[in-house]
Amino acid sequence: MSNIRTQVLLCQGTSCMSNGATSVREALKEALHKAGLEKEVEIITAGCMGICELGPVMVIYPDGFFYQRVKPEDAEEIVQEHLLKGRVVKRLFYKKPKTEELIAKIEDIDFFKLQEKIARRNCGLIDVNTINDYIGADGFMALGKALTEMTSQEVINEVKKSGLRGRGGAGFPTGLKWDIAAKASGKQKYMLCNADEGDPGAFMDRSMLEGDSYSVLEAMMIGGYAIGSNQGYIYVRAEYPLAIERLTIAINEMRKHKLLGKNILGTGFDFDVEIRMGAGAFVCGEETALMRSIEGKRGEPQPRPPFPAHKGLFKYPSVLNNVETLSNIPYIILYGAEKFASIGTEKSKGTKIFALAGNINNTGLIEVPIGITLGKIVYNIGGGIPGNKKFKAVQIGGPSGGCIPANHLNAKVDYESLIELGSIMGSGGLIVIDEDTCMVDIARYFMEFIQEESCGKCTPCREGTRIMLEILTRICEGKGKMEDLDTLEELAYQIKDSALCGLGQTAPNPVLSTLRYFRDEYVEHIKDKKCRAGVCAELVYTPCSNSCPASVNVTAYLAYTKVGDYKKAMQAHLKNNPFPAVCGRVCPAFCESRCRRKDIDEEVNICAVKRFMADKVDNYLECFPEKQTLNRKKVAVIGGGPSGLSNAYFLTMLGYEVTVFEAQPKAGGMLTYAIPAYRLPKNIVEKEIQALVDYGVNIKTNLRIGKDITLDQLRNEGYKAFYVAAGAWNSVMPGIDNLEDPRVLNGLEFLSKFNQQEELKIGKEVLVIGGGNSAIDAARTAKRLGADVTIAYRRTREEMPADEAEINEAEREGVKIYLLQNIKSIKSQKDYLEVELVNMRLGDYDASGRRRPIEIEGSSFVRKIDCLILSIGQKPAISDFIEGEKIQLNRNNTIPTIKGITKSKDIFAGGDVALGPATVVEAIGEAQNAAEVIDFYLTGKKRIYPWRVEDPVDVEFDPEAEPVEFMRSKDCLIPVKERGIYNEVEKTWNKEIACRESSRCLRCEYRED
Repeated sequence: MSNIRTQVLLCQGTSCMSNGATSVREALKEALHKAGLEKEVEIITAGCMGICELGPVMVIYPDGFFYQRVKPEDAEEIVQEHLLKGRVVKRLFYKKPKTEELIAKIEDIDFFKLQEKIARRNCGLIDVNTINDYIGADGFMALGKALTEMTSQEVINEVKKSGLRGRGGAGFPTGLKWDIAAKASGKQKYMLCNADEGDPGAFMDRSMLEGDSYSVLEAMMIGGYAIGSNQGYIYVRAEYPLAIERLTIAINEMRKHKLLGKNILGTGFDFDVEIRMGAGAFVCGEETALMRSIEGKRGEPQPRPPFPAHKGLFKYPSVLNNVETLSNIPYIILYGAEKFASIGTEKSKGTKIFALAGNINNTGLIEVPIGITLGKIVYNIGGGIPGNKKFKAVQIGGPSGGCIPANHLNAKVDYESLIELGSIMGSGGLIVIDEDTCMVDIARYFMEFIQEESCGKCTPCREGTRIMLEILTRICEGKGKMEDLDTLEELAYQIKDSALCGLGQTAPNPVLSTLRYFRDEYVEHIKDKKCRAGVCAELVYTPCSNSCPASVNVTAYLAYTKVGDYKKAMQAHLKNNPFPAVCGRVCPAFCESRCRRKDIDEEVNICAVKRFMADKVDNYLECFPEKQTLNRKKVAVIGGGPSGLSNAYFLTMLGYEVTVFEAQPKAGGMLTYAIPAYRLPKNIVEKEIQALVDYGVNIKTNLRIGKDITLDQLRNEGYKAFYVAAGAWNSVMPGIDNLEDPRVLNGLEFLSKFNQQEELKIGKEVLVIGGGNSAIDAARTAKRLGADVTIAYRRTREEMPADEAEINEAEREGVKIYLLQNIKSIKSQKDYLEVELVNMRLGDYDASGRRRPIEIEGSSFVRKIDCLILSIGQKPAISDFIEGEKIQLNRNNTIPTIKGITKSKDIFAGGDVALGPATVVEAIGEAQNAAEVIDFYLTGKKRIYPWRVEDPVDVEFDPEAEPVEFMRSKDCLIPVKERGIYNEVEKTWNKEIACRESSRCLRCEYRED
C-alpha cells in the first residue's frame, strides 16, 4: 500500500531546467532522505507549468502551495519547515507585480486562474515520462471511444462540429482538412504533426511535447483512424533535444503497451509513428516544404494545387496539423464538440496557447479562451509592464504577424479581429512592447529574420524582402527619405499578392502594421534623424539626450559641472533650453528614465545637477549662443508661457525680430501663475525670463490677441509668421449643478490666486478632485493654508498623471488620497458644501490604453466640506483669435499640427495648444520644432540649426576606467515640519555633492575615432 501523503510537482520544462531545476530535484531527494520522508513525499517530474519567468517553480499538493525561483539551497528549508513541520516558506511565494502581495496557492494567482486549459490540460500535472499518469488523466479514453463507438466519418463530423481551426497559422478548419483527405483516393495516407516551430520567441509546441507527448500521439492516432492512415510522422526541429527525448520515451512506452503498431486495442486498427528531425529552417514550417524535408529533399514550398490533402507526402494524401491543434483532439472526442465549441467566439472556437514574452512581468506560456481581449492578457494574466513603463504595442503572430498599439487593448484575440488589425493569430507568439522599443527597428528585425529564412525559390520573397530590409536599415541609420515609405508599402503589397507560399505572403505584415500605427516614428527617423526610443545607434547621441524633448546635451553639462566649469555647462544647456533653473525644479526627468547608469546601480540624479548648475550662474548673457545676423523679419508669438518664450528665444537666435504677446500682467504662463512657489520660486522664473529679454526677446504683456489686437492688424504691422502658444487655461469642469458656488474653485484659478498672494478663504475641510500635477499642487497648497485636504481620483494610483515624487510628498505633508472615487453632485448649504461621491471600478480599455472607470451602482456617499477644488483637466482657450483663419480645432480644443505646422500657412502652433496639457520641457521641444518650420517658411531654405549640433565635450575621459562607485545622491528636501507656505521645499546641493553626482555619468557620448 502506498504511504504517499504529499506530491511535489517540480517543473522540468526547458526553461526551469536551464535555471537549475535538476539540481533542485537532487537537493530535494537528499533532504527528503535525510528527514526520512522519501516514502511519504513523491517528487513528480512535471512538464512546463507556463510561468517561465519565475522558474524553477514547484507546486506542493494536496494544498496547492506554489513556490517560485526555488534554488537547491532552499530544498532543506522546504522539507524541514513545510513538509515536516507544516509551516509554509513564505519568502518563496509568488509576488504580485507592483503591489508585491504574497500569494500562496497556485489557484489564486491571476496568471493561472484566468486561463482555461484544454490543449495544455495535463502539462504540469502529470509525470511526463510515465504512461500510467497519462492513463490516470483519462488518457487514451478518446482513442478507445473513437475506435469502438464511432465511425471514421463520425470522428470527422465531431471535429467539424467543434469548430477547431488550425493553430499553426491561418486557421484552416481542421475537420474540413480531415474530410478532404479521407475522401481523397490513395493506397497510402499519412498523418503528420508539425513541431518545427520556427517563430522567434515561440515555444508552445516544444513545451507541449516536453510536458504531454501522449496527447499529441493519441490525437495522431485518432486522425489516422479518421482519414484512413496507418502511418504518422512527427517533424520536430533538432534544437529541441528534451522534447525529442520525451517524445521518444512516450512512443516506446506506447509500443510496449501495444498502443502503437498492429491491431490497436483489438480493433484491427494499425498505426505507427516515426520522428523526423528538422535542421531548423523557418520555411519548413510551411506544409509543402515540411513534407519535402521529410522526404529527404530540400525544404522548399511547392505550388498549390494539388493540395497536400490530395497529393502530399510521397505524393499520397496527407494531413498536417501542428502540435497545439492535435492536443485539442482527445478533449473534443472524449467530452464532445459542443463543450469545446462553447468556448471562444462565433467563428473562432476553443482556446489558444500563446508564448507571452517581451516587456512583461509574467513571461511564459498561457492558454486562454479565443476572444479574450489583449488588455486582459497583458495586464491581468501578464501582470503588466515592468518598471512602470508605458505599454506601447503587442507583436502577435511571429514574423508573419503585426504590431497592435495601445488603443486596441480592447480588441478580441480571434482570427477575424486580428486580421482586421493587420496581424494574424499565427502559431501564438505574443511579444509585449514597451515605450523603450523602436517600432522601426522592430520592423527591421522581423524583415531581417524573413530575409535570412527565405528559401529563395520565388522572386517576390527573395528579392522583395531584401529590398525592404535595405530600406528599413537605411531608415534606422538616419539615411532614409520620405519616398522610402511609399516604396515600402508598394513592395509589401506586391509580395503579399505574388509570393509562392503563405510565409512569403504574410512576411510584410510587421512593416505594414508599424507603418499603419507608428508612421510618426518612421517620419521622425527620416526628418528629425531621431529615434525616440534610443535604439537606433546612428540616431542616438546619448540615451539621456535622445529622450529629452528639447534634445539637451545632458552629458556635456554633467561633464563640465564635474570639473567646475559652470559657464560651459550652461552654454551646453542654453543652446537647447533657455530654462535650466526652471527645468531643474519641475522637469519630470525623461532623461533619467533612459540613463544607462541604472544598469549598474541607479540612474544619475540629472535634474538636481542641472538645478545646481543653473543656480551657480547669474549672468546668462555670457552663456547664450551668439545670435545670427539680424534679418529684419518680424514674428509674433502669442502666449508668454514656456513654449512661447522658448520659440521666441530660438527665433531670436536665428536673427528674427520676435515679439511675445501675453494676455496676463506677467509673462511665464503656468510657470508664473500655476506652479506653486514652494516648488518653483517666482524669482527663479523672473530671472530666466529677464535673461531672455536681455538676449533680445521683446515681451508685451496685458495684451490679448483677438480682443486688444487682431492677427490681421499684426499682419499689417509687418509680422510675417505667428506662433500660437497660448497655453491650456480653460479648466475642464464636470456636468453638474452648483458650480457657480464661490466655494467651488477650479484648480488653476485657486493656484493663480495663491501665486499672486491673494487672500484665500477655504475653510477647514477641502476636497480636491483630480490626479494630475495641478491637483497635487492644489492639495499641497490648501494643506499649507491650514486645511485638512483629501484628493479623490477616479482611477488607480498607477494611472495618476502627476509625478510620483510629488504624490509622495503630498502624502508626507498629510494629504489623504482616495482612489477609484469620482464626484457625482454638489449641493450648496449655508455653512457647507454637500458633495456626493461615488465609487468606481475599472472597465474596458479606452483609446489611451487605460481602463475606463465605471460607476458602481448604489455606492455613492456624501461628504460635508468647506471648499471644493476641481482639477480634472485643462484645455486651450484660443477660438477668439483664430476666427476667420483656416483652422478647425480638435475635440479637446487643441490645434491640429504636424511639427508645428497648421492649415493656415503663416500660423504655427505648439505647447499645450497642440499637445494638450504638457510638461515644460515638452513645450520647449515643441518650440524648437516650430522655430525650424517657421524659419523654412520665411526663407525657403533648409539649414542645420544650432540646437541640432552636438558639440564635442572638452573634458578628459578615460573609457577604460571603472565607473565610480558612488550611489545616487538624494534630493535635499526640507523636513515636513519646517515647510512654510511659500519657501522652497527642496534645497540646491553644494558643490561637493553636485560634482560627485556628475562623476557618476558613464559618458555614453564617447566614441572611439
